[in-house]
Amino acid sequence: MSISEKLDRLMRLKGAIAAGHFTADGKLVEYKGPLTKELAEMVAKMCAANSLMGTIEAESFTKISGMKWTPFLGWAVAAGEYAVCVMGNYGVFVKLSEADFNEIFKVLGEVSK
Repeated sequence: MSISEKLDRLMRLKGAIAAGHFTADGKLVEYKGPLTKELAEMVAKMCAANSLMGTIEAESFTKISGMKWTPFLGWAVAAGEYAVCVMGNYGVFVKLSEADFNEIFKVLGEVSK
């Protein structure tokens, strides 16, 4: 499946507003949705930074607690009326009132492989 097809799949999720693919160092690869390119590029950097932080936290939690927190899979932030959900190097913006987080993370897990 191409990146474009993966983004199309994310955009079909209930409540999806925008979807994107980014590199681990925060470069925007491709996106779909009504965001400006400038905003999408900023979001790509934010997603990469948050994913790195999540990886560090998971590794630390594993070491300190003895519980298995690795490998780090993804994250979500919900605020106001929206959420951003990320797995691997793919993310999707959704309307909170319509979001099915189980479905979102199922699909993110499939497209991020």
